[in-house]
Amino acid sequence: MSKTMEDLRESLFSTLQALKDGSMDIDKARAVNEVAKTIVDTAKVEVDYLKTTGGGESSFIDSAVGADNLPEGIIGRTVHRIR
Repeated sequence: MSKTMEDLRESLFSTLQALKDGSMDIDKARAVNEVAKTIVDTAKVEVDYLKTTGGGESSFIDSAVGADNLPEGIIGRTVHRIR
């Protein structure tokens, strides 16, 4: 299981669709929402850490599009680091 922001979005959209079609109950959807909030909160801490230390990239946020899996038509990317 990959663990990127893109994966989290996909999971949340799947949860939304399951709620719409009735295949998931509201309590389970709330639990998914709470876990997603916790994951996002930890990503915020990671970003704050990177800002404070002048660190590099976030594997959670940046790994959705890496050098080996660029979307079709995109030939490169530029990474701006916070200093």
